[in-house]
Amino acid sequence: MTDTRLKNVVIVGGGTAGWMAAAAFAKVLGSEYSIRLVESEEIGTVGVGEATVPHLKLFNNLLEIDEIEFIRQTQSTFKLGIQFNDWGRIGDSYIHGFGTIGHDVSLLPFHQFWIKAMQKGMASDIGAYSLNTVAAPRGKFMASATDVPATSPLSDIAYAYHFDAGLYAKFLRGYAEKRGVLRTEGKIAQTLLRPHDGFVEAVVLESGERLEGDLFIDCSGFRGLLIEQALHTGYLDFTHWLPCDRAMAVPCEKVGPPTPYTRSTARNAGWQWRIPLQHRTGNGYVYSSAHISDDEAAATLLKNLDGRPLSDPRPLRFTTGVRKKFWNKNVVALGLASGFLEPLESTSIYMIQSGIARLLSLFPQRDFSEVVIDRYNAQATFEYERIRDFLILHYHATERNDTPFWNQCRTMSIPAQLQDNIRLFKDSGRFFRNAEEMFAIVSWVQVMLGQHIVPQSYHPLVDKMSDKDLAGFMASVSHVINSCVDSMPPHQAFIDRYCAAPSMAA
Repeated sequence: MTDTRLKNVVIVGGGTAGWMAAAAFAKVLGSEYSIRLVESEEIGTVGVGEATVPHLKLFNNLLEIDEIEFIRQTQSTFKLGIQFNDWGRIGDSYIHGFGTIGHDVSLLPFHQFWIKAMQKGMASDIGAYSLNTVAAPRGKFMASATDVPATSPLSDIAYAYHFDAGLYAKFLRGYAEKRGVLRTEGKIAQTLLRPHDGFVEAVVLESGERLEGDLFIDCSGFRGLLIEQALHTGYLDFTHWLPCDRAMAVPCEKVGPPTPYTRSTARNAGWQWRIPLQHRTGNGYVYSSAHISDDEAAATLLKNLDGRPLSDPRPLRFTTGVRKKFWNKNVVALGLASGFLEPLESTSIYMIQSGIARLLSLFPQRDFSEVVIDRYNAQATFEYERIRDFLILHYHATERNDTPFWNQCRTMSIPAQLQDNIRLFKDSGRFFRNAEEMFAIVSWVQVMLGQHIVPQSYHPLVDKMSDKDLAGFMASVSHVINSCVDSMPPHQAFIDRYCAAPSMAA
């Protein structure tokens, strides 16, 4: 029988995407495959994505990475969610927390009971009923406890990380090279296509070295060296719905203990991020160049730092959107080469992880079945579009009319699916989620409520619980949450005890 298996995988580009792919392939594919990564020290990586979502723990667990070692090597802190300030209205603040809200009753989600309780004056803000959203602003953190009942909120704490993306790539490079991945230093000067079918045959470096492969992974960033420059795949532009097209990024000195959450503050023409690491704080202003100049954006960013800036603001330009195909012929694009959805909900690294998992699930043979490729592209498109809609929700669901930027966001047309979801939630607090999409129902609920999308009614089965029992239920959940948070240590104390990183120059 003819051996139809792929033998050679070539990864073009390093950074977070390239080394995540290399590490995962080395672990899963094993030594029977040749895995080579080509990158140039002269070509920098964007490297500003320093906040993650809880899914990254699954990726690290797949690689059997020791969590404490990972945290120390990447200067990580812990993340319970994202605080959004001034988004719905100036002066607003809410937290999109990971994990659960309250607990479900008779198959109804907790927020359905909360809606009725709020209408009757029996409840506090929705954030009062989630461990993460209570603990985060109080600066508390701990990992899941093993010495408490399984019903305790402390038994299953959802968290992610803030880390230095450059250090993470370095960490994964060491992991991958120990497992046989070969790294080649150099710039690619030419991409050679097979004349009979247009597949990529090889890349040629400036040195003249030729690297042939069966499968090519494009991790070359916004340039899309293979997926776009060589294969001309095309791009779907999302700028109509996500109008920010630039960012300024700058680290600053650490001031005080790190918060166990990312902060996103709405500004006149976009929003500013704040991401605390063990050794410094990452900051950036994502903005629309149609509404503010680069100099004004840089000045706004520098004016709103916690500590002394450690460099000049670094400008970035982008177009939100995705490739028309994520997998074209024998090229699969990961990371920025596949598309860009701004870092409002820390999804960039997740999308790399998701693409890797999808590729391994649909790993091809030498014939590169179109059926497999089509399924990969369909699933990736669905995932990107649902995340896109979640990000649009933040911009569109606002009452702000104080600047032209926010007027544009508030009045713009939005995708039909998102409009239907908003209408359904406004009607009776209901939301239906496809099992394959990233964000859970509680994420949509927290953002909708946080930005003043208030349901007019609730599920009728809520009325099976008496008003007296409802009041007791809400009070009990709040009491349990607060008692648990009271018992949690400060975030800095937890880091100091278990996983403090070695000191380093910021």
